[in-house]
Amino acid sequence: MFFMLRMRTGACAEQVEGRGACSRVSSGVWGCDAEWVGAEPSLDPRPILELPLDRLVQKLRDEELSLESVLCSYLEEALKVHQEVNCLTDFLDECEEQLQALKKLKKTERGLLYGVPITLKDPYNCKGHDSTCGLAQFLEKPAAKDGVIVKVLKAQGAIPFVKTNIPQTLFSAECSNPIYGQTLNPLRLKKSPGGSSGGEGVLFAQGGSILGMGTDTGGSIRIPASFCGVCGLRTTGYRLSYSGVASAIKGQKSVTSVAGPMARDVESLVLCLRALLSEDMHRLDPTVPFMPFREEIYSSNQPLRIGYCESDGFTQPSPSMARAMRLTSRLLQDAGHQVIPFSIPRIEYAVKHLFVGGLFADGGATLLEKLYICQDSDIGDGVGGGAGRDSGPGKGL
Repeated sequence: MFFMLRMRTGACAEQVEGRGACSRVSSGVWGCDAEWVGAEPSLDPRPILELPLDRLVQKLRDEELSLESVLCSYLEEALKVHQEVNCLTDFLDECEEQLQALKKLKKTERGLLYGVPITLKDPYNCKGHDSTCGLAQFLEKPAAKDGVIVKVLKAQGAIPFVKTNIPQTLFSAECSNPIYGQTLNPLRLKKSPGGSSGGEGVLFAQGGSILGMGTDTGGSIRIPASFCGVCGLRTTGYRLSYSGVASAIKGQKSVTSVAGPMARDVESLVLCLRALLSEDMHRLDPTVPFMPFREEIYSSNQPLRIGYCESDGFTQPSPSMARAMRLTSRLLQDAGHQVIPFSIPRIEYAVKHLFVGGLFADGGATLLEKLYICQDSDIGDGVGGGAGRDSGPGKGL
């Protein structure tokens, strides 16, 4: 085994009775030590961490870099970032076993993401690990198998190695929950990193990840990408499989939640989509239309017709963001594209009745059931900082 991770946990802020989950419920989360066994003692990770994704993949495929050195570099950096801003929820210890399996592949069998360390937002199911959504009810209930997207990423050679923090229930633009605590924005520690894919956003901002997967319903990839100065893509609904992604509200279909990649640059998002939109995706989830990445459209220089709005009429952008929209519009026009301003009709009705009403069509009953831990629950009497018998139903949202 080329490295070993030792986890130290602090005392629980509030003990979760009868579940054995105390070691993972704390006001901070984990203090982490990494001990490298068999790695180069003089290895400088900076040249590895500074490589863009496409060059990293090429060096791995050409065996100019070892799989161990790349994974060790990113794991060590992710732990450093976590100690600063509290962004990780789980270490996927099977990554070392997967790495050894990748080393046995022939060059012709290596996928598009061969050897790439990848981070996953908390709700992505990984066999043997919890997907909590920040809810105590989901603690100590490890997934029986990997989700479809995790399987496809592994088939393409990616190595998931950590899961990242989220807000309780995922329905928030923040990044805090009673289990793993508050994630900070590394660019300004008193500010939020955004959510709900906030743990992913801060890792990219600080160099602790080169590629990751978030989810997005109403901005959960786009908001942390904006707050942390990184890139993310909310894919079209049902373009990628959502099978094996945990949710606080099962069966909610009115407002589609989607999976999407996050990275430091757009080119990395493109490479990830090329890998995901494969035959494996359709084979593992036949509900996903078999439509591979459309290279001819991406590579085309044909002018596009692009619509934009500087404000949606419901929330106002900051002056800097409005200025960025105008600058982007001018740059697109200079590149030969047709840019058309538009306004969104009936925005207040759409937000209140279609978006919020669609998400909580049952009046929030399902969500309250997850948040409120009653005295007779097999999970215990409450979780520090969240909903419990002393705070009343729904106070933890």
